[in-house]
Amino acid sequence: MIRIAASRLATSLIALLGAALFAFIALRVAPGDAARLVLGPFATDEAVQALRVKMGLDDPLPVQFWHYLTSFVSGDWGWSYSLGQSVRDLLGERFPATLELGLYAFLFALVAAVSLAVIGAFRRGLLSDGVPRALSVFALAVPQFWFGIVALIIGFEMLGLFPGPSGRLPPGVTAPAGPTGLYTIDALLAGDLATFATALHYLALPAITLGLLPFGFLLRLLRANLLDVAGEPFVLVARAQGQSHFRVFLRYVLPNAIIPTLMASGLILGQLLAGSVLVERVFNWPGAGSLVTQGLLQQDYSVVQTFILLSAFIYILANLFVDLLAAAIDPRIARGAGQ
Repeated sequence: MIRIAASRLATSLIALLGAALFAFIALRVAPGDAARLVLGPFATDEAVQALRVKMGLDDPLPVQFWHYLTSFVSGDWGWSYSLGQSVRDLLGERFPATLELGLYAFLFALVAAVSLAVIGAFRRGLLSDGVPRALSVFALAVPQFWFGIVALIIGFEMLGLFPGPSGRLPPGVTAPAGPTGLYTIDALLAGDLATFATALHYLALPAITLGLLPFGFLLRLLRANLLDVAGEPFVLVARAQGQSHFRVFLRYVLPNAIIPTLMASGLILGQLLAGSVLVERVFNWPGAGSLVTQGLLQQDYSVVQTFILLSAFIYILANLFVDLLAAAIDPRIARGAGQ
């Protein structure tokens, strides 16, 4: 286990460096002048040049990249010239909302997909098997933003069961003070169950909307793996030995089939954190999506680069955890990594 953790950690550091380099190069080859965009079209050339020097844009690219990396590691994430605020403060306000939304969307996708796939594979029938297949096709085919709009029309406007696009908490409700910035977690830590329930209620529709696509993918993947493993010779031998269908499924089929799903789930979590812009727009969610969109349009390097690195860091941590979990479930993975 230690060997596979060290191997995955080394790979993760390379991936993190690659993400940083990609973000750095992509923003600088984009057309336009960041200093000119900040000052506007009527600024003098002298003012633009002075701002370029202040932003470090006149330094050689390797020097800029080195400053970018060392500043990120030291906690100095730069200054947003388009918004006139520290990037650390901006993302400190917005990123927890994106993180909480992504985590709950991932939790919904994983739990719902595993539950339906297990039911469909364990009890084969028209209802238990056909409904999950239909749901997976629907989830993969429907655009998330369209589903979000329809969910708001039905759940909020017509039925009044869910809150509208008004953020993370209703007006007048104070956000729970806590170390994480995740309202549900901070409310639980404070023992404030009323605020926890309210925050969870406001998360429901955005999280389901964002988790719809990964739910469909994980459901199809796990269902196919379950059916494949169920036909393997070792499963048939276990059944021939007189073991119950439930015991064989729980001991042999599910552990072997769920590993590819776990490996894919790490990739999905990273996608959810970086790909929530449209869903945040639909639900007026105060996350980092709109902030990064504005940063891209304004070529606000510090905002976009820091967001990409934070997302890559969380994505790498999630995949490292999933790799270790898969190795704990199936020791053959750990032995293969050690060879």
